[in-house]
Amino acid sequence: MKTLLRCLAVCLVVPAGLVLAQEKPAEKPAESQANPLSTWNKYAYARVKGVLLKAAEKMPEENYSFKPVDTVRSYGQIVGHVADAQYLFCSIALGEKNPALDIEHTKTSKADLIAALNTAFAYCDKAYDGLTDGKAVEIIKLFGNDAPRLSALTVNNMHDLEHYGNLATYLRIKGLVPPSSEQPAAPAQPAKN
Repeated sequence: MKTLLRCLAVCLVVPAGLVLAQEKPAEKPAESQANPLSTWNKYAYARVKGVLLKAAEKMPEENYSFKPVDTVRSYGQIVGHVADAQYLFCSIALGEKNPALDIEHTKTSKADLIAALNTAFAYCDKAYDGLTDGKAVEIIKLFGNDAPRLSALTVNNMHDLEHYGNLATYLRIKGLVPPSSEQPAAPAQPAKN
């Protein structure tokens, strides 16, 4: 019985040891090791930016004026509002004057709103790309209060997600699947002979 247990232990431990010995720990980029807070915030921004742009593209032009009730923004107005907010929060993080373009009230076509959203994200990219953890903890004014610089970009991410939720609801009402709920395409199956 002891021999059987030893044999069983060897059969289980040796293959596990070989697998562990072959696996190398994932190397983190130097930026994420040196700046974990700002790198994570930038990662979150990239994710929400991606789904917002896909949501803007996904809704047909004729539904950009859609709103479920009269007391809420239309789909297009939400896209414009999100674009305006990029300038608001990222100008605060950059220490610049907000260009205050009022996209929500001046653009109505899908093409114009998507172009404005892309331009707004490009402006915000500067804020996220230039942030280090050292800069992230510098105190700035955020709506009249002292706050770490990172707060402006964190609030931007939260605001983006809030309005992505609105857009996702509007897409669902129109029978469309929001980008964050789309299932990845199944891998192609080999042909059976």
